[in-house]
Amino acid sequence: MNRLIDQMTSKRGRWVTLIVWVVLTAMLSMTLPNVNSVEDNSSQLLDDQVMSVKAQKIIKEEFPNENGMPLLIVWERSGGLEKDDYHTIQQLYVELTKHPLKEMGDLPPFSKLPIQALAKGTSKDGEAIITPIFIHNGADQDVLKADVQAVKDKIKQLTNKETVEGDVSTPGLHVRLTGPVGISVDAVSLFSKADLTLLFSTVLLVLILLIVLYRSPILAIVPLIAVAFAYGLAGPILGAMAKNGWITVDAQAVSIMTVLLFGAGTDYCLFLVSKYRENLLYEENKITALQKALKHSGGAIAMSALTVVLGLFTLLLARYGSYIHFAVPFSLAVLIMGLTALTFLPAVLSLLGRSAFWPFIPRTKEMTQKLSEAKKRPIKQRKAHGAFSQHLGEWVTNRPWQILVGSVVILGILALMTPNIKYTYGLLDSFPKDMPSRVGYSMIEKHFASGDLAPVQVIVDTEGKTLSVSERLKDLPFIESVSEAQSGTHHKNLVRYDVVLNQNPYSTEMVNAIPEIKDQVRLALKDAGITTKDHYWIGGETSELYDTEQITQRDQTVIMPTVIAIIALLLLLYLRSIIAMVYLILSVLLSYFAALGLGWVILHHLMGADALQGLIPLYAFVFLVALGEDYNIFMMSSIWKHRKTHSIKESIRKGVTETSSVITSCGLILAATFAVLATMPMEVLLQFGIVTAIGVLLDTFIVRPLLVPSITAILGRWAFWPGKWWKTDAITAHAKSSSESDQ
Repeated sequence: MNRLIDQMTSKRGRWVTLIVWVVLTAMLSMTLPNVNSVEDNSSQLLDDQVMSVKAQKIIKEEFPNENGMPLLIVWERSGGLEKDDYHTIQQLYVELTKHPLKEMGDLPPFSKLPIQALAKGTSKDGEAIITPIFIHNGADQDVLKADVQAVKDKIKQLTNKETVEGDVSTPGLHVRLTGPVGISVDAVSLFSKADLTLLFSTVLLVLILLIVLYRSPILAIVPLIAVAFAYGLAGPILGAMAKNGWITVDAQAVSIMTVLLFGAGTDYCLFLVSKYRENLLYEENKITALQKALKHSGGAIAMSALTVVLGLFTLLLARYGSYIHFAVPFSLAVLIMGLTALTFLPAVLSLLGRSAFWPFIPRTKEMTQKLSEAKKRPIKQRKAHGAFSQHLGEWVTNRPWQILVGSVVILGILALMTPNIKYTYGLLDSFPKDMPSRVGYSMIEKHFASGDLAPVQVIVDTEGKTLSVSERLKDLPFIESVSEAQSGTHHKNLVRYDVVLNQNPYSTEMVNAIPEIKDQVRLALKDAGITTKDHYWIGGETSELYDTEQITQRDQTVIMPTVIAIIALLLLLYLRSIIAMVYLILSVLLSYFAALGLGWVILHHLMGADALQGLIPLYAFVFLVALGEDYNIFMMSSIWKHRKTHSIKESIRKGVTETSSVITSCGLILAATFAVLATMPMEVLLQFGIVTAIGVLLDTFIVRPLLVPSITAILGRWAFWPGKWWKTDAITAHAKSSSESDQ
C-alpha cells in the first residue's frame, strides 16, 4: 500500500492516474448509455410468488379485459352538473371518434347517447361523472403522455384552461384525468422535471457549504470534480448493466444515487483533505505531506467505503422491487467514489499542493517565519485544530458520565416516539396532493362509493363443486357487495368474484382486513371438501397493498440483522475489539431510532403527514447505520492510532480534537444533500430525505463527538478488549511525556 501511494503521488504517477481517469470516463460516456436513459419505472415490484401477483396473472389469462387500460376522466361541478357539461362530454367523444388517439382502444359511445342516458352514470349527489377512454396495453410511455396531453387540449378547447388546471375548490366545471394511465403519466412526468433540479440544487448546495466551511474556492471545487468523475464512470456502467437486463433502475434509485454520490463522496474527499491540510502545517514538502495523509486516512476511507458498499449490497436480499433496484446502483456508486477519493483526488492535490487551500494557505512554522521576513510584516501561523475542537476533546474526557447520561436521555426520548408512527403503503399516498391524477382520485372518492375505486378480486378453483364464497363474504361487516360468479375463459372451474368494500380500499383498516377475506374463502372451500392449497387467490389493489406490507416487513427482518452482522464483522476486523464493536453498533442503532422518532414528529406534527411511507424504515436504516459507521471508523481510527503512544484519556482527547471539525463539516454537507430530497415531488423521497438528514445530524453532533468518546473514556482499557489492551499501562510514562511535548 505504501509503495502504491508513493508511485501514485510521484510526478509521473499523478499524471498517469489523471490520464487514466479522464480517458476511461470519456470512453465509457461515449460508448455506453447513461443510467438516466434506461430507467424503468413500470417494473413489477412484487415477485411472482406473491398471491396478488398470481391473481393478476390468472385474471389476465382467464378473465381478460379486451378494452385495454382505462384513462378515467372525472367531471365535477359543485352544486350539480349542468346540461352544457353533458354536452361537452358528448363533444369530446365526437372529437375522439373523428381524431382517435395514437394508442386508443375501445371508446364508449358517449357521443351517441342522449343526455338523459348519459346522466344515469352521475353520482348520487349529481355533482360528478366518470367517463373512460381505453388505451392499448403495453403502449410506450412517450405515446401515453402525448395521448393524455391530447385529451387535455381537446377539453380546454371545448371549455377553458381553468377547467383542467384551475383550483377545484372554485365554482365551475373541473376535469381531471386519472386511473392507471393518468397516474403512470403523472409519475413519470414528476421525475423528468425533478432530475435536473435535484442535480443542480445538490451541486450548488455542496459548493456553497464547502466555501463557507473551508473558505477556499479552489478546495470547494476539487471534491465536486472528483464526484463528477465518479458519476461519469458510474452512470455509463449502470446504464450498460440496465440495458442488458442485469439490473433494473428506476427514477427513485437514480435520484438518491445522485445525492449519495455528492454526500458520501464529499465526505471521503474531506477525510483526506483535512489530514493533508494538517500535515502541511508540519511538512514543507507537499508530496511528502500528501503521502503521510494518504497513509494515515487511506485505510479509514477504504474501510468506510467498504462498510457502506456491503451495507447497501444487502438490499439484494430483499423481495420487494424498490429495495432490489437500489442495491447495485448505490453499492457501485460508493465503491467508485471510494476509489476516486483514493486515486483521482490525491493526483489532483499533488498538482495543486498548498494552492488548493488559497487564500488560507497552510504552512510550516519555518515557512511562515520566512514569509513574514520577506513581506516585513507578521503573518499568523495557522493551527491544525481550532479552539472549539480542543475544548470538546477535553470536555469529553473530563466529564464522560455527564455526557453519556445526557446523550442517552436525549436520544432515548426521541426513540420513544417510534411506537406512535403510522405507516402507509399506498402508491397514491406517495404523490403530491395536487398531482392531477391524485386530485382526480380524490374527486372519485368524494362522490362515489369508496369501494368502487378498487374492488377486491377473489378467484377460486371450485373443482366443479358449489361453493358458499359469496354468502360468506357478504356476512363480513366491511363488505358492500359481491358480484355474480364469472367463469374462466379456458378453465371453467376457475371462478371470479369482484368484492366491493364499504370503506376506502387503500385505508389501513381495509388492508388489514384481507386476512379475514382469505379465512372466509378457505372456510367456503373446506365446506365443499376442498382442502388442497393453491385453490384460491386474492387480487386487486387492496390485496397488493397487504402483500407489499408483508413483504417489506419480511425484508426488514432479514436485511436489518444482516447489515448489523456485516458491519459488526468489519469493525471487529478493523479495530480488533469486541467491546468497541458492540458499543459502536448500539450507538448507531440508538441514533437510528431517535432519527425515526424525531422525523415522525416533524413530518406528522409540523408538516401534516398522515403517515410515514412503509419503505422508509429500511431505507433509513441501511443508510444511517452504514454511513454512521463511516464517522465512527474515522474517529476511532484516530483514537486507536494515538493509544500506541499515549494514555487512553489523551488518545481520546486527541482523537476527538483531530476529527471533530472534519466530521462536523462532513455531517453538515451529507445532511444537507439528503435534505435536498425534500424538494422532490414524491412523498417517499421527501420523507426519506428528512429522516436521513436528521439521523446524520444526530450522528454528527451527539453520537460521534459526545456519546462514543464518553463511552470509550468510561470503559478505559476495556474499550480495546481483547486487543493489546494490557499494554496500555506500560506506555503511560511515555504517553505523559509525549502529551506534554505535544502541548
